[in-house]
Amino acid sequence: MNKDISVLITDLDNTLYDWVDIWYKSFRSMLDRLVLDAGIPEDVLIPEFKRIHEEHRTAEYSFSLQELPSLIAKYPGENLPNRFRGAIDAFREARRAALRLYPGVAETLRSLKDTGCLLIGYTESMQFYTNYRVRHLNLDGLLDYIYSPPDHALPNKLNRLYSDEHYLLRSTIHKTLARGEVKPNQRVLLQIIKETGARTGECVYVGDSLMKDIFMAQKAGVEDVWARYGVAQSREEYELLRRVTHWTSEDVEAEKKLMPEQVNPTHTLRESFAELLDIFKFATFNKRTFRESLEASGR
Repeated sequence: MNKDISVLITDLDNTLYDWVDIWYKSFRSMLDRLVLDAGIPEDVLIPEFKRIHEEHRTAEYSFSLQELPSLIAKYPGENLPNRFRGAIDAFREARRAALRLYPGVAETLRSLKDTGCLLIGYTESMQFYTNYRVRHLNLDGLLDYIYSPPDHALPNKLNRLYSDEHYLLRSTIHKTLARGEVKPNQRVLLQIIKETGARTGECVYVGDSLMKDIFMAQKAGVEDVWARYGVAQSREEYELLRRVTHWTSEDVEAEKKLMPEQVNPTHTLRESFAELLDIFKFATFNKRTFRESLEASGR
């Protein structure tokens, strides 16, 4: 085993759960039903989804149906979410069925929680969508902090289904980062560590992306662990995500310029998140420092 670790910082998507599978099954179900009900070919809808996702900077945008040009042109003046309720229901049902943690994640996090280790999640998914998964996967209270980008703006005259209070986490502290901050900016990771009162030497960072997670941790001087089991780019489902991603060609080129040709992880989780327990000895985080950081955050 390596040195004692008292702070675990972990990516969420494809590290704690299979985000690509969740996204693919829900989006695919909605798209199939939309093609059937609207009579508009998939090849017409997909580029429209991509433009909408690029505009709102997320492939999880909840209000896409009412912004699709083909639907607006074919059904002028109609309430599109009501007309295509079947597509929305198909999305939700598929998401509900696919939403689960990877095997061993919950047990490992509980074990670390029992040691007094501080547990922090850091994701590039926006606040609302992250919050949904944290609540429905019973991670609220298991993770001490969540850091994510802020939400996109809501369309004019539209509101969420429930009041703001419904979406609040009960125990986990959810903090938003400055808009536009993305991995692998090591300054964000160092900011998270500083805000929680930790030191880099007592932290470990886990993530599935070599280019974003591992490269970022190494630049920040934080012990890095690659969740190889979560790598999804070669899977068939990923191709649909590529076709509708919010990443523009300019985004991709800009990211390439930041990356080295090769990133070599220090540690690798090959099959399971639970392998962390074989690599590190986890210890109690300094409670006094943590309490001070809670007070500073107003909680």
